[in-house]
Amino acid sequence: MNQLSEKTIGEWLEYWAEKTPDRECIVYSDRNLRFTWQQFNERVDTLAKSMISLGIKTGDHVGVWAQNVPDWMTILYASAKIGAITVTVNTNYKQHELEYVIKNSDMHTLFLTNGTFDTDYIEMIYGLIPELKSCQRGYLVNERFPKLQNVVYIGQEKFRGMYSTAELLLLGKTQDDQPLLEAKKAVNCHDVTNMQYTSGTTGFPKGVMLTHYNIVNDGYITGENMAFTETDKLCICVPLFHCFGIVLAGMNCLTHGSTQVMVERFDPLVVLASIHKERCTAVYGVPTMFIAELNHPMFDLFDLTSLRTGIMAGSLCPIELMKRVSEQMHMTITSVYGLTESSPGMTQTRITDSFETRCTTVGRDYPFVEVQVIDPETGKECPVGVQGELCCRGFNVMKGYYKNPEATAEVIDQKGFLHSGDLGVKDTDGNYRVTGRIKDMIIRGGENIYPREVEEFLYQLPNIHDVQVVGIPSEKYGEEVGAFFILKEGTNLTEEEIRDFCRGKISRYKIPKYYFFVDHFPMTGSGKIQKYKLKDIGLNLLKEQGIDVI
Repeated sequence: MNQLSEKTIGEWLEYWAEKTPDRECIVYSDRNLRFTWQQFNERVDTLAKSMISLGIKTGDHVGVWAQNVPDWMTILYASAKIGAITVTVNTNYKQHELEYVIKNSDMHTLFLTNGTFDTDYIEMIYGLIPELKSCQRGYLVNERFPKLQNVVYIGQEKFRGMYSTAELLLLGKTQDDQPLLEAKKAVNCHDVTNMQYTSGTTGFPKGVMLTHYNIVNDGYITGENMAFTETDKLCICVPLFHCFGIVLAGMNCLTHGSTQVMVERFDPLVVLASIHKERCTAVYGVPTMFIAELNHPMFDLFDLTSLRTGIMAGSLCPIELMKRVSEQMHMTITSVYGLTESSPGMTQTRITDSFETRCTTVGRDYPFVEVQVIDPETGKECPVGVQGELCCRGFNVMKGYYKNPEATAEVIDQKGFLHSGDLGVKDTDGNYRVTGRIKDMIIRGGENIYPREVEEFLYQLPNIHDVQVVGIPSEKYGEEVGAFFILKEGTNLTEEEIRDFCRGKISRYKIPKYYFFVDHFPMTGSGKIQKYKLKDIGLNLLKEQGIDVI
């Protein structure tokens, strides 16, 4: 790779629609739904025209709250073509998290589905915006969300106050091409095209602004490190609302002309069957996904010999699991390290690396990205083998946090280095190992959880004097949420009461698994709580209860 691409997402789509019009672009094997590059590009243009007619303009924010449904990608690409910005909404969100993202992102239009097995999105949106049931579509007026103009249901069904994607696709076919052509001309590769909410290194979730240039090139390099071509078929079972799905998978396939074999919601049987039926050459996942696939009782019924590579990421990848994936799934597995703010990849192991390197490191710098291990005290680069903070500078660094220059300045220094908050070391071969974390972030099965957000929520409970949330090591998920409580004098609170309070109000993955009631927290001389000591206290308390978590 001699230079970075300046094509926009829309231009890449049109490139493959012209070069390989009849090659499959997106496949849902479980329902035999197939789009060629030409068919998909036409569908995207149709939706883009209807979005313009809904009043969606360049720079407007379009939310997508859905699992990996067939038109998820259509919405992403249609928004990109007209210069709108796709805001990905975590499918696990409950009402107050959704409210925060709609408001904070200045969302103009929200696309949504029915929901997940335990969350009804329709009921939730009507709960937040009762006016939807009585207002004319496209004329929504709501004091809480003054920027929100439209809600669109992804599917055929009709709901009061909402458009449906089926209607929009019909509407788009009646619209003139000229407004779309003009909108496309105005889009630049350095424009923001995607906004993902992450806890970042500090504070409440923030909108990470990513440009076409950021994510297109990050996806392209990821694929190059695995020798992707247009003959590859990638089984995508990781969620599209994450960078893992949208960039490492989606943008990789877009820039290489590869086929995306989609799985709507993770099911190990559907994944195995899709690989078998479509002769997939690659599959991605967090460790728990690979474990579920390998341990499925029907695993041996499927022929997985077409597989050659993939990515395991999101949390610590156990060596024994890497061995099983290599031997039983016939894959030269790679690891990617990064964060949403780095689009997300900054380092990756290559398929040409030794098995030991791929198991024990997160690889070396992406081309055109400068990774440094920086001493948090001095700000200078650490020598090889010395631990410091993993930082990077290059095309992949986000444009910033939406409407939050202060938080942006906290993580991108004056030299342009993005500070990850993770500790690591560089070895003599130029590979990196992640050794710990400066920030308090908990990473549970690939989901980022910021303790302060959970603490603020738990503070609403009666009888709480103080609460601290930390990550407790977990063999299955990497980390679980542990909460330490100091209760008000003379009061009681049970674990079950806390769980009941959390249910339905915050995402399930944020609800603490472990509860510890203590009299005091370990403190520094200056009165700061020592969270790393709380983790050790929690492990000891669990051990006393006969619970071995690692």
